[in-house]
Amino acid sequence: MRELEHSHRPEDIRHRLESGRRTSYLRDAILGGIDGCVTTFAVVASVAGAGLPGLIAFSLGLSSLIADGFSMGVSNYQGVKSDRDAVEQARATENSHIREVPDGEREEIRQIFARKGFEGEVLEEIVDTISADESLWVETMLREEHGLDLEGAEPLRAALWTFGAFVIVGAIPLLPFMLPLVGVDVAFAVSSVLTAITFFGIGFVKGVILGDGHWRAGIETLFMGGGAAVIAYLVGGIFEPMMTEMGLAISG
Repeated sequence: MRELEHSHRPEDIRHRLESGRRTSYLRDAILGGIDGCVTTFAVVASVAGAGLPGLIAFSLGLSSLIADGFSMGVSNYQGVKSDRDAVEQARATENSHIREVPDGEREEIRQIFARKGFEGEVLEEIVDTISADESLWVETMLREEHGLDLEGAEPLRAALWTFGAFVIVGAIPLLPFMLPLVGVDVAFAVSSVLTAITFFGIGFVKGVILGDGHWRAGIETLFMGGGAAVIAYLVGGIFEPMMTEMGLAISG
């Protein structure tokens, strides 16, 4: 309680607001980590379900890890960049509107803050204060009218966090298959355990960082990732006869 009161002293509040909001890349890392682990384990599970050698599981898993990780990083880059482009486009539009129809834009500010409960002289002072600074005016319109986040993530950083987490976490299910003397059944069993621990760990860490129920978050992530793994294993079992026939045809 004392620490909470200390953080709400006027000077601490002023320093916190002046420092600005720190951009978090937790979402990008969690998204990449979970998807990477699911992707590689899905390959491992489908290959093991089809009864193929562990070397094939490792080779397919590794190639999928790099290719899909890069693809996901690029996709996240494009998504974040699109959000940034939308902000800049809306900014240009609002700048144009303020110069061409300033009275109409002032009325928008008036109605926005009237909906928040302000009225009378206080409302007019708010309108005059905001409309006196074009930069503040535009940013207010972007936040209040368009609902845009003006302090979003950097596209390249978001892509790197996604790709890095995808590759690092996604490599975990492949680790047992790097051991030459371990049979495919044992490697798959170890991979399953490692993957389950990884899923739970991702959710647990997310819960700790966000101050949420970390045990609940861990179990939730475990069940979601485990569900994808089970589906992949069943699909591998369904296509096992087909893949076996293809292997025999190639060897023949």
